[in-house]
Amino acid sequence: MGTVWTFGQASGYTPRQSLVGFTVEAADGVIGHVDRQQDQTGMQHLVVDTGVWVFGRSVLIPAGAVTAIDAEAQTVQVAPSREQIKAAPRFATDSDTADHDYLSAVGEYYLSLGL
Repeated sequence: MGTVWTFGQASGYTPRQSLVGFTVEAADGVIGHVDRQQDQTGMQHLVVDTGVWVFGRSVLIPAGAVTAIDAEAQTVQVAPSREQIKAAPRFATDSDTADHDYLSAVGEYYLSLGL
């Protein structure tokens, strides 16, 4: 599925680093916090709880969208804007993380943003 599902070398991610609880920030504001993460090689992604920002739903963000991780400040910076993340294919349940069609749609969407 390509590099969109892998943390970039410049992101500051270290293997098996837990990002759960970290605040996720786009250039134009906070998106939410990391609720869960998948660290499987080639399928790395974050499930982010957006709180009230997107009516209490979660979003799935591929690891390739992460531009920087600050372990001390417990923040994760992502490249897409809040609106771009809001417009991504909707994440409904954890079973979506095993749905090849859903993951392909998410990957294609984020690749179309230039990741």
